Amino acid sequence: MKAVSRNTNWVASVHVALTLFWASVRCCRKKNAVSLISSLCSSTSVLMSPAAPVKARCPVYPGSDTRRFPVPDDKVDWDTDWPQYSPVKYTAPTVLKKPVWADPEIGAFSPQFNSLDGSVDRGSHEGPYRIQNGKPLNPHGRTGLEGQGLLGRWGPNHAADPIVTRWKRDSTGQRVHHTNSQLPVLQFVSIKRLDCGEWAIPGGMVDPGERISQTLQREFSEEALNSLQASPSEREMIQKRITELFDSAGLQVYKGYVDDPRNTDNAWMETVAVNFHDESGNSVSELPLQAGDDAGQVSWIDVDSSLDLYANHLHFLETVAKERNAHW
Repeated sequence: MKAVSRNTNWVASVHVALTLFWASVRCCRKKNAVSLISSLCSSTSVLMSPAAPVKARCPVYPGSDTRRFPVPDDKVDWDTDWPQYSPVKYTAPTVLKKPVWADPEIGAFSPQFNSLDGSVDRGSHEGPYRIQNGKPLNPHGRTGLEGQGLLGRWGPNHAADPIVTRWKRDSTGQRVHHTNSQLPVLQFVSIKRLDCGEWAIPGGMVDPGERISQTLQREFSEEALNSLQASPSEREMIQKRITELFDSAGLQVYKGYVDDPRNTDNAWMETVAVNFHDESGNSVSELPLQAGDDAGQVSWIDVDSSLDLYANHLHFLETVAKERNAHW
């Protein structure tokens, strides 16, 4: 009986391994430069340590034909000796054009890493990070690519993600409960990103000198309500409703490193994700959603563990659902 049990376990293990392998092949197959941003397998991230980047090691860097130097799981940590490591150098043409939001090449300026550098916050939510040959090292390890990639800043690139939620309600106004969990169903405002076609929490970069609270409100207004294109009267109404909601005590659900496909060895995304909940449904819920800025579509979407979202946004929603005792 023991021999049969071991054989059964072995077969099951092989089946799981093959399933994940073919999922990776399907997920990471090159279709076009834009779709490559989503060439990562969410199924594999469940099996890995939270410290090891998964999406930040996607084979082909988003928006390009540049292939990363392959980094196996056991070689991600910088403390692991690996003389053969030879990351590909890549900085996107849009960054090389020196827009106002991007740093120049290292050597052309002397940034003050791990601190507030003028109005640019180069400190990390993860704590002090290493500097090697004048360049910051990704605190979550090797990614197979060095340079800035698509990111403007060397080191941490700070963003803010407002998670706006409400209860799903039926035609009578009563909360809808999930048939399986019997818990009330949350809905959140989600945008479909233009750059990769994935659904995501609306959010964006923190401008130099800007407070996180300002970024959260600005990004939601621009991406989910298209406030930049609204008339003065519409903008006033939007601002009033948004201010009421965002002045409430938000629930901070995450603050730290983001496993983002744009990350490199020297530049990475970090965010602060805050949940603002419209409990009564008569605040932001009554505003018409309209995609703006870099959003292709915008919609209220039911919160559920089966969602396939950009970066690690699904983990943010899991925290929100559990904190609010909602269906997950």
